Amino acid sequence: MSEELLINISPMESRVAVLDNGILGEIYIERHHKLGLVGNIYLGTVVRVLPGMQAAFVDIGQSRTAFLHVNDMQREPRPVVEKNKAAKATKREINEDDATANASADSLAVTPPIVSAQSTEIVPASKTLIQHRLHESQRILVQVTKDQLGSKGARLTTNISLPSRYLVYLPSSDHIGISQRIDGEEERSRLKTELSSLMQTVNLKGGLIARTAAERVPVDKLEEDIYYLLQLWRTICARRQEINHHQSSELIYQELSLPLRSIRDLVHADTEKVIIDNTQIYEQVRYFAKEFVPFVYDRIVHYTAEQSLFDVHRVEDDLRDALKRRVDLKSGGYLIIDQTEAMTTIDVNTGSFVGGRSLEDTVYKTNLEATHAIARQLRLRNLGGIIILDFIDMLEQQHKDDVLESLQAQLTQDYAKTKITQVSELGLVEMTRKRTRESLGQQLCEPCSTCQGRGFVKTAETVCFEIFREIMRCARTYNSPKKFTVVAHAAVIDLLLTTESDTVADLEYLLGRVITFDVENLYTQEQYDIVLD
Repeated sequence: MSEELLINISPMESRVAVLDNGILGEIYIERHHKLGLVGNIYLGTVVRVLPGMQAAFVDIGQSRTAFLHVNDMQREPRPVVEKNKAAKATKREINEDDATANASADSLAVTPPIVSAQSTEIVPASKTLIQHRLHESQRILVQVTKDQLGSKGARLTTNISLPSRYLVYLPSSDHIGISQRIDGEEERSRLKTELSSLMQTVNLKGGLIARTAAERVPVDKLEEDIYYLLQLWRTICARRQEINHHQSSELIYQELSLPLRSIRDLVHADTEKVIIDNTQIYEQVRYFAKEFVPFVYDRIVHYTAEQSLFDVHRVEDDLRDALKRRVDLKSGGYLIIDQTEAMTTIDVNTGSFVGGRSLEDTVYKTNLEATHAIARQLRLRNLGGIIILDFIDMLEQQHKDDVLESLQAQLTQDYAKTKITQVSELGLVEMTRKRTRESLGQQLCEPCSTCQGRGFVKTAETVCFEIFREIMRCARTYNSPKKFTVVAHAAVIDLLLTTESDTVADLEYLLGRVITFDVENLYTQEQYDIVLD
């Protein structure tokens, strides 16, 4: 599979498109006035602690306070108390332990804990009450794990992680992990051994995770990454100490810009080209690649033609299609994708595809084709959370297994973590996909001002009947008006003067008042006013 990265830069935004064999697979958009927060590290201020939710709201200097759950906090070292001594513990000693826990929660924001296996045990944060760890106005070092989504503030963690090209550094952990995408046991064992040795050599406290890009990477490259991450963490700690006396929340570390992040996180051995249409960003990316991703340095191309880079590769057309509900399949079938607050539903339909041998065969082929389209649309639209897939009902168990296997195979290309259930009796597949940023629709669109996001409007007939009821209500409430003037959309007024003219005449006779009509072209079909004269 060949892959290309297209980086489009404009004064308003940066966009990165990932093409798989010439077809748009993913799109990343970062608007310059609204940069993403994921990966940023802040010295925040606790605004409110909620014991009932075991969470806290933290001010990080954004428009909305961010959310920190106790499960996203560092684990605390607790002294191991022998059973015979535990029975003699006094109330005063217990209170002193709680005070120590509060003090250590603040200090952990700067320095990772050093835990002795002989003297302490680790108590999961979920078993430690948040009100014993945080208090209002406390300063705490936090990192953003999810951007603001809709009305929800950003999601935070105190488990800081710093990514480089090959590794992720975890200052508050002592774990060495390997990416699940690295399959070979021999390679996994090699990485774990070499990382453990390197950490002892440089006296690195904390944990490391080898990213997928670390597979078959020589030890000297891993060592360079470790030194880079160690220096970065020292800079963050120094910055934290420097601004600790400030009263306001402060940004300690800002994640790389979208073009540089895409070079760090998205390029791999199959990436044939990185095409950039901006001279300044082209130079920045080349410098960054030379330092951290040298294998892709010669594949970076500066695009200078007059025609837009995204137009040449049909990215703009694919973006427009990605905002539609309907996705057509080559066979004639189609998908209907609906995103709501609670979940996203994807319905598979045969459409004009009639198949050949039997109905079961037609359904089977349509569902198989749909798995490819579904996997692509999830990545392209960045759909996350709970997703319900409504495949066409299949009778044979082998067909159900094949469809599920095909879906799982297609999702292996997805960078986001996914989890899939079996096909239910109703032919539904439930799945989840990790959501860290807004979906494409949420980024580029807003709820319709006419339908308020419902996706449909009331018919002109329905609005006419509402007007009739409102006139009768006004007539009962106000005795003085001699005339009612209805101000509404042209389609509603036309219906009142034609099809509903008899009803208007009956209403005038019943109320003993004249009803007149005015067209207001600025009104939507659902808007109207009743003017009393």
